[in-house]
Amino acid sequence: MSVDNFGISGLTTEQVRDAREKYGYNKLEFKKENPFITGLKSLATEPMVILLLVTSSIYFISGEIGDGVFLAVAIVLVGSISLYQDSRSRNALEKLKQFTLPSCKVIRDGKVVEIHSDTLVMGDYMMVEEGTIIAADGTIVHSNDFSVNESLLTGESLSVIKDAEKENNSIFGGTTVVSGLAIARITAIGNQTRLGKIGKSLEGIAEESTPLELQIENFVKKMVIAGVTVFLVVWGFNYINSSDLLDSLLKALTLAMSILPEEIPVAFTTFMALGAWRLMKKGVVVKQMKTVETLGGATVICVDKTGTITQNKMELAK
Repeated sequence: MSVDNFGISGLTTEQVRDAREKYGYNKLEFKKENPFITGLKSLATEPMVILLLVTSSIYFISGEIGDGVFLAVAIVLVGSISLYQDSRSRNALEKLKQFTLPSCKVIRDGKVVEIHSDTLVMGDYMMVEEGTIIAADGTIVHSNDFSVNESLLTGESLSVIKDAEKENNSIFGGTTVVSGLAIARITAIGNQTRLGKIGKSLEGIAEESTPLELQIENFVKKMVIAGVTVFLVVWGFNYINSSDLLDSLLKALTLAMSILPEEIPVAFTTFMALGAWRLMKKGVVVKQMKTVETLGGATVICVDKTGTITQNKMELAK
């Protein structure tokens, strides 16, 4: 495609190489974690799973092998379902990332060439047209009847008119061209784009516990305090009366175990995992089991206008 009419020759191969060495690739780099390790950490910090582990250990110590094995199997089963659905969700999200625009058009050495969007560099002249997802931030140097949908960044579903001659002459990565054609000089790539900065800021948001998690945590703490108190009192009285350390210990453990409701954590975690499994079978990406609780506890869903996370189209279904 000829670019003589635009009077833009773009970067040379050497300039592209220098820019890449100085500014890097057009990639969004975020904190990376091992999915399996992250999943295990998440399970290990669940109050109900901790209670199950403690209860199972006490059963084994006290000689109740059958009950200990039952709880251990329950922990493995629930943990396996949770890790599997978490792995499936992560794989689905990775595949969704691949649907982002894999290539874009730039002007280099006086010619329009199509390159992978990752290889876009600072100072490149990018050509975008109707239906194109913009690969990086830039300033328009030439435009023709050009408008952009910026709902990804602003939430506004209406398209915004952009013009090289006006003050509103910036385009942003991740937004979609609605009409026209434009050539923009790249001013930010990767994490330095508006979208990249938003994504980076989300990493600093602390994850909050759900209401059910807070209730469960409070319940587990109370049960542990009650169990330990009963254990110490019974152990002390029996040891004073019988002077038999092992017999007193076993009696105290037996009574303490009767206080701990081990069936409740099994039921809670199992039903949560099954709920996440059912949602996943219906094509819903469930990253955490707590999503099931949040969805189940919702009585009213409020939306301000046309949903920008879908297709900018409102639709009701029974």
